[in-house]
Amino acid sequence: MASVQPFQIVIPDETLERIRTKVADYPWQEMPPLSGWAYGANLDYMKELCAYWLDEFDWRAQEAEINRFSHFTALVEGLDIHFIHEKGSGPTPRPLLISHGWPGSVVEFRNVIEPLAHPERFGGSESDAFDVIAPSLPGFGFSGKPERPMGPRSMARLFAGLMTDVLGYDSYIAQGGDWGGAITSWLGYEHAPACCGIHLNIMTMRHPDGPQGAEEEAWATRFVKEQELEDGYRTQQATKPQTLSYAMMDSPVGIAAWIIEKMNSWSDTKGDDIESVHTKDELLTNIMVYLVTGTFSTASWIYYGRREEGGRLLSPEGRRVEVPTACALFPAELLSWPPRNYVERVYNVTHWTEMPRGGHFAAMEQPELLINDIRTFARTLP
Repeated sequence: MASVQPFQIVIPDETLERIRTKVADYPWQEMPPLSGWAYGANLDYMKELCAYWLDEFDWRAQEAEINRFSHFTALVEGLDIHFIHEKGSGPTPRPLLISHGWPGSVVEFRNVIEPLAHPERFGGSESDAFDVIAPSLPGFGFSGKPERPMGPRSMARLFAGLMTDVLGYDSYIAQGGDWGGAITSWLGYEHAPACCGIHLNIMTMRHPDGPQGAEEEAWATRFVKEQELEDGYRTQQATKPQTLSYAMMDSPVGIAAWIIEKMNSWSDTKGDDIESVHTKDELLTNIMVYLVTGTFSTASWIYYGRREEGGRLLSPEGRRVEVPTACALFPAELLSWPPRNYVERVYNVTHWTEMPRGGHFAAMEQPELLINDIRTFARTLP
């Protein structure tokens, strides 16, 4: 069994000061005066956020909050994997692997880890407790950086090894959104029966036969239209991520703008008020994870890695994920869900929930809805 090492986040003062200096020195006077969000990250909001970053944001307080959880690293196939491992209450907590995506990090899960692991502290039942394992994706955050791009299928293999070979679990549930949804799909497809059920709040995978019938064809047409103004970043990161990295690795404000635009357009905000969903501290803490670890470049590689692995197609033969699958449909999800008939050709859907509100970042936007749905699904599993 691989060695598991305790880990704590302790960022050197020099790193924080270097970031602060670059933010303070940003040449705002050179920026074109385009207002609003239509052209990308809102200039007025970015100025406001960066002023807060310099004058009020406290990384050390956020660092201490994240360190409340139990952090570890383990070597899996030669790569250091960082993960939070919060042991659940009671005698029989079920193992639950939760995977984040881009432009996220493990800090997305701050409001769901404790309630999932210790439901009795929040008015729930100890019988619903989970052992929560939340890894940083390879190349992201506090995990090691692969030597070249790695896609979600390969990451699923590493996470399967983490769960069974390193942590010794015979059976576990997997959950994910964004890239975590793709990783979770591969876990259910290729790593059953140890992965005994999956819970998704996004559908990224596709069936080789394409849409069938009028309803599915209408969704497919609508999906393409919805993605027209969202495909730029995806194409760049899937084709020439290294070129983008030269600019981003030198600009904390650039990284912040690249991420903030997505946090606004992919979330279920009131109008274009990003802070109707996310606080400045939440936004900046997630951004800082990319900055203090120097992982913007290697995190973007996952798009290139998926392209090399074959894109969104799960099985050229049309095989599906046969483990029980839960689908949580949040209405403002960036990647709109296909009709259920289509989903059932890709997954063995046993649980289907259409949420009343929420968007792409479910664990941050609607933690209670997500937690309750995971619990409800887990009760249906043997």
